[in-house]
Amino acid sequence: MSQDKPTEAEWRRQQERSNLAILKLMVWISLTFGRAVGRIVLHGIAAYFVLFSPKARRFSRHYLHRALGRWAEWSDGIRHVFSFASTIHDRIYLLNDRFDLFDIEVIGAEAVTEAARSHPGALLIGAHLGSFEVLRAVGRGREGLPVAMLMYEENARKLNATLEAINPAASRDVIPLGRMDSMLQARDKLDAGYAVGMLADRSLSDDATVDCDFLGQPAPFPLGPWRMAAMLRRPVFFMTGLYLGGNRYRLHFEPLADFTQTPRAERDAAIRVAMQHYADRLTHYCRSAPYNWFNFFDFWQKK
Repeated sequence: MSQDKPTEAEWRRQQERSNLAILKLMVWISLTFGRAVGRIVLHGIAAYFVLFSPKARRFSRHYLHRALGRWAEWSDGIRHVFSFASTIHDRIYLLNDRFDLFDIEVIGAEAVTEAARSHPGALLIGAHLGSFEVLRAVGRGREGLPVAMLMYEENARKLNATLEAINPAASRDVIPLGRMDSMLQARDKLDAGYAVGMLADRSLSDDATVDCDFLGQPAPFPLGPWRMAAMLRRPVFFMTGLYLGGNRYRLHFEPLADFTQTPRAERDAAIRVAMQHYADRLTHYCRSAPYNWFNFFDFWQKK
């Protein structure tokens, strides 16, 4: 594994622009007329994206070729984007506690709950794989597993604006990264018994990265989330909320690392082991649920 700094974060250059007025209209349509009516428009959105976003389509195809083990057809690209659009659309209902609309299976949550009570708090490290909102929604609906989310400050502002449009109470558990007090806020949540989540498959332009084997080829993963996890000295779990089609989701939690007793001198080695373990589990879930990974850019940074 090698450490490197990318010159620019491509996912930020390609980041989508949100329109709050349209979002509010979509919220009203979906909550007034139901999820089935709201989903009708998603098919058009997916087809439009595949037709008129050739760069994102190309990178989607590169990823799907690795995950599927075969050439990715147009139908695969549309299914990939439709899965992404579906998870975004379902946030509307999950943030309004409409759990009755979904069939959500949870695997491994007991270990996280126990860890959060013992230390207190536990760290959840995921990826742009499936729906993190399913996890937060289940956490709000189940006593003993409240979940807060750490994310880059610009993304946090955008997400908070989105959450405010859907449910004003939902933005309280978003912690922006990049501030002097980010780690203190995370520590306070952990001390209060929260599970604190981070997504560890994207980096900013000035972030240090470590190459890990992912889907058969080295890819750069940000070092920052793992440094923070080691400094916070908590057990770390892999998390993902996979979209299975229709109204079905499956949440997975798996132990990744435990930094509670890691000496400072051994921290770097422990971080690298944990990062490759993370990349291995991400590989597993990308192959078992290939349409759930939502990074539409040159992740492997092929020149």
